[in-house]
Amino acid sequence: MRDNVKGGALTEVTFYVLLSLYRPKHGYAVMQFIEEKTGGRLSLGAGTLYGALNSLQEKGWIMLCGDREDRKKEYLITSQGKEVAEKELNRLHELVSVATEIVGGTV
Repeated sequence: MRDNVKGGALTEVTFYVLLSLYRPKHGYAVMQFIEEKTGGRLSLGAGTLYGALNSLQEKGWIMLCGDREDRKKEYLITSQGKEVAEKELNRLHELVSVATEIVGGTV
C-alpha cells in the first residue's frame, strides 16, 4: 500500500476500507460497502482487499474483533485508524476548499 502517513495522503481504497470498519465487518462486507458507496466505480478483488486488510492490521489501524472461531474474520478500525481517517478527511476538505476557490465555486 502506498499510503503516505507523514503527509496524510491515503489511497482511496485505504480510506474506504477504514471508513467501512467504523462498524465491524468481514472482508466480503467491506467489498460490498466500497462498491455500494462508490456506485461500482471501485470494485476490489479478494486478493487486493485481503492484502490491504493485512497491511492495515500491521500498521495498527484495524484489528480483528469478535469470536475468532468463526469462519469469517471480522475487522474493526482502531483509535489510531480513526485518527488517520480524520486527518485524511481534513486533508480532503482543505483540497476541496482550495479547488473551489480556484475554480470559482462551480464544482
